[in-house]
Amino acid sequence: MSVSSATGRLLALYRSLEEAYGPQQWWPARTAFEVVVGAYLTQSTAWTSVERTIANLDAHGLLNVAGIRDLPESELRELIRPSGYMTRKAAAIKAFVAFLDNYYGGSLENLADESPDIARKRLLALPGVGPETADAILLYALGHPAIVVDEYLRRVVTRHGLVAENAKYAEIQALGEAMFANEPEEERARHCNEFHALMVEVGKRHCRKSPRCEGCTLAWDLHGNGREGAKQNEY
Repeated sequence: MSVSSATGRLLALYRSLEEAYGPQQWWPARTAFEVVVGAYLTQSTAWTSVERTIANLDAHGLLNVAGIRDLPESELRELIRPSGYMTRKAAAIKAFVAFLDNYYGGSLENLADESPDIARKRLLALPGVGPETADAILLYALGHPAIVVDEYLRRVVTRHGLVAENAKYAEIQALGEAMFANEPEEERARHCNEFHALMVEVGKRHCRKSPRCEGCTLAWDLHGNGREGAKQNEY
């Protein structure tokens, strides 16, 4: 399949999800720093567990840079216990705050003003930060357009035959970025936000580890190039 064909089909899937589910208004957080903390905590963990941890930190007034900076790492580990992997995640969150202090005066606003390419490289150099976490921070905390490639998106694009089963993160990301390449930056960021949130939603409802395709708004695309199914479903 050509890149342009795959891009067109993925865009059609996105439009179908927009119509079916409406605006998602993600990330579920009140502040940019809460987004950052959540991006670390959600690694290998259900979001319900993250919510319990966020509530713990909020109850102690720690959902801010100063609070995490001054908190002993041992205490942070106990507070984030519900999210699992507490030793690794506590160290990673403390490392992020130290990075923010060293490079950006402890300010997420200063980090947001950084070139996205430089910010991403620096984030990826931090412990506990892979491409998915870095891109989630860029998109949801810093407001930069970034395609977040998580397991839900990977399932959709591989099951619909848009990329190979062994496609790398960067290949899937490039496919997503191509959909919005001609949009102004602010619009690209909005679309990237909605695209990721909608993929999570369809992933939770249908595109699970064991797929539940019946009733899925994307089922029309599973065979052929999707055009006949698209007409039948009036998308």
